[in-house]
Formats: sequence, C-alpha cells, structure tokens
Amino acid sequence: MLLWVLAVLLLLFSGLDVWYFLRAAAVVLRAWFQTPVWDVLAEQSVGGRVLPHDVDMGHMNNARYLRECDFARFSLYTRNGVFKATRVLGATLVVGASTIRYRRALSLGEAFELRSRIVAWDDKSFYLEQRFVSCADGVVSAVMLCRQNVIRSTPDKILQFLCKRKVESPEYPEDLQHWLSFITASSQALRAESSMEEKNK
Repeated sequence: MLLWVLAVLLLLFSGLDVWYFLRAAAVVLRAWFQTPVWDVLAEQSVGGRVLPHDVDMGHMNNARYLRECDFARFSLYTRNGVFKATRVLGATLVVGASTIRYRRALSLGEAFELRSRIVAWDDKSFYLEQRFVSCADGVVSAVMLCRQNVIRSTPDKILQFLCKRKVESPEYPEDLQHWLSFITASSQALRAESSMEEKNK
C-alpha cells in the first residue's frame, strides 16, 4: 500500500505543479476567512519575501513575479466577491494577456508588498494593476498589467451582481492605454502577416 501511495505521489509531482495548486488553495482559504472587502475597486495588499529558490543572479526571477501575481489575484477576487459572482453567474476568469515593467530588482531576503486592484474594464475583460513595493524603502520595483477575460458573462454583469447597480468604468490610466494600443497593433500585424502567407500559398 505504501508503495502505491508513493507511486501516486511521484506521478502527481512529476506531471503537475502540485505546490502551485496547494498554495493556491491555501491562499483562497485564508482570504475566505479574512474580512470581506466591500469596495470591489479597492486596492488589496499581500506580503512576501524573496527566498533562495526564487533567485536568479542575485534577484527574484520572472517566474516568481508571475506566481505571486496569480496568488494575489486569487486573494483579491475571494475577498471582494468576484469569485462568488462568477460562480453564481456560471462565468470563468482567464488571463488574456499580461506584461511586467521592471524598475528595480528585489534582492535575496528582501520583503515586499504586492498591491493589486482593478483599474478598469470593458465589455469582455477586467484590467488589473499589480505593484511590487519594497518594504525597505517603499520603492515600486515592478508593475504588472493584466487583462482578465470573462468567459460566459461580462464584467458589467459581475459588478451589477456585487453592487446591485450599474457601475461605470473609471478612465483608463495612461500606461494601460499604451499597453492596449500595443496589443492591438501587434494583433493587426500578425493578422496581416498570416494573410500574406495564405496568399503566397
């Protein structure tokens, strides 16, 4: 029996990122028992520290930045009710695109806060800003912008479910506008390139 258990564990750990799913479950469970945040647009903070296995060349690696942003979004959506609304409405949230602008590296052992908030939305997606702020000097070390696509529903329906009224989107921040313009231009260029390849065939 012990050999079967070890074999199953070996199969799980070799085929799946088990620690990711365990931590995600722990983050959601912890947020569930914290005080709800009634303001859907409010900024929420979670803490972290750069650990030895997160370090490349003396600073936190890109994979850790992305994972921390995932877990911070899970906490944000659990506390502000977005996860509850998507469950009731039968919707799903999927990351459609993201980008990170690095300003200063986080070093080994350095503590940081990850501050996340919904900054705007359209008829298909929420747009989030997530900032890594050093606890040592308050410097913003990196900023992530994320487009969270809503499947089988809309951001407007989710917000109406939570707020019991229609909520207008704030104006798009300048950084978000530039990023969305870049995505649009890139998509158009790829479509044009694909069309040219099809014509050449």
